[in-house]
Amino acid sequence: MRGWHVRVEEDGKLMDPLLWLGLAAVVAVLLVILSLITFRRGTDKRDGVEPEAEDAGGGQQQQQQMRRGRTLRARAAALRRARANIAGEEVAEEDEDLAVPEEEEASPFRKIGTKKLRKMKDKAEKKVMREQEEAIREDRKKREALREEEIKSAEAEEGARKKQEEEEQESLRLEKERQEHEEYLKLREAFTVEEEGEQGEEEEEEARGVQDFIDYIKREKVVYLENLAVEFNLKTQDAIDRVNELQESGDLTGVIDDRGKFIFISEEELKSVATFIRQRGRVSIAELASASNSLINLQPES
Repeated sequence: MRGWHVRVEEDGKLMDPLLWLGLAAVVAVLLVILSLITFRRGTDKRDGVEPEAEDAGGGQQQQQQMRRGRTLRARAAALRRARANIAGEEVAEEDEDLAVPEEEEASPFRKIGTKKLRKMKDKAEKKVMREQEEAIREDRKKREALREEEIKSAEAEEGARKKQEEEEQESLRLEKERQEHEEYLKLREAFTVEEEGEQGEEEEEEARGVQDFIDYIKREKVVYLENLAVEFNLKTQDAIDRVNELQESGDLTGVIDDRGKFIFISEEELKSVATFIRQRGRVSIAELASASNSLINLQPES
């Protein structure tokens, strides 16, 4: 303290030197305390902190800003914990810029400058927005991956279903072909039996017709070939061909004259003619014709 003067007179004399030393020590302590107070105020002004003598309204506003900053930091931490729980990761520690020093949390009387608090608030909000956007992107990726898996699974199921349907259709087709083939074999067998029966009947009928043809000629002895064809519903040439075939096979014996008649000659009659020729030796046609009337019976059988 400047201008302080201490004079103590005791009986018009100066005080004891020890007393002077004590007073000097007290003055020195007071000077040190005053210097510390002055230095603290200067530091607060440089940091943008208002003196403690500000009005009560300014202090309450700063405390509200501090609470909002702590709320934003708490929200950011909760969002990180939620993301970490989804991804199976551990929650990271708070960012150093958003961490609240122990001295600041413990001392509600510590003041923070408005500019610095606004900067911290903006930084915290940006960080929260970045984390929210990142969480949205991660969630979108997960949904897209899940959708792709569902699409692949649906396509695989559809492919398996189509393959099963194709196999079932192929099995039905093969079974149908097998049944149709079996029915075809049965029908073919039935037709074969029927054809064989019809063929046998036709052969029997044809054989009966040929035998009737032979019997008719033998019974009539002498027949005109035209009349023979009419009798058996044949063409004349077909009747002539059949007579020739029967002669070649030995089923029918006789001769065809120049007037279109067939004369049937039995085996016994041929033998009689042969015996006549051997007995007479050489014979003329006239003699043979004359003898044939007696050797060959030309009358039809009754």
